[in-house]
Amino acid sequence: MIREYASIEGIELTWFKSTYSSSSDGNDCIEVATTPRTIHIRDSKTPEGSRLGVTPRTWNAFVSYAASH
Repeated sequence: MIREYASIEGIELTWFKSTYSSSSDGNDCIEVATTPRTIHIRDSKTPEGSRLGVTPRTWNAFVSYAASH
């Protein structure tokens, strides 16, 4: 689900809910936006709040770990 478009460092970001984020409340999840070198992560409840940026390799490791536990 696309939530919004935003620009960071001149790159347009398209935020969407992660398929790995599950909650009974549809607004209680994480959202991600991808660029070639960074996966941007934010809390859907506070989209203007703090954000985390990780490399695609780090994101893949996180998702693999989360899926196996």
